[in-house]
Amino acid sequence: MIEGGKVHYNGQRCKASRTVEVGATVKLTQGTDERTVLVVGLSDKRLSAPLAQALYQETDESIKLKLERAELRKMNVLFAPHPETKPDKKMRRQLLLIKAQQS
Repeated sequence: MIEGGKVHYNGQRCKASRTVEVGATVKLTQGTDERTVLVVGLSDKRLSAPLAQALYQETDESIKLKLERAELRKMNVLFAPHPETKPDKKMRRQLLLIKAQQS
């Protein structure tokens, strides 16, 4: 994520060698979701997930925005449903004809 520019430390793009401090704000972009977390504590070694989650806290605005975007994605699925099965050869030909007529 860092190499792709999806991590911002206190509002600035950072490198993997960046030293993290308690009280810092880290903004992470995961797909269409953005998470903003506050660093609450630090550890010298790698910890299990539940212990590592205790070292940061997601902001209220980030949680609210994440829930709103999840709701919008759910609403979008209702308007553009996916077929239950993959189209067979005949159905693919029909789809290609429809797309050709629309262009």
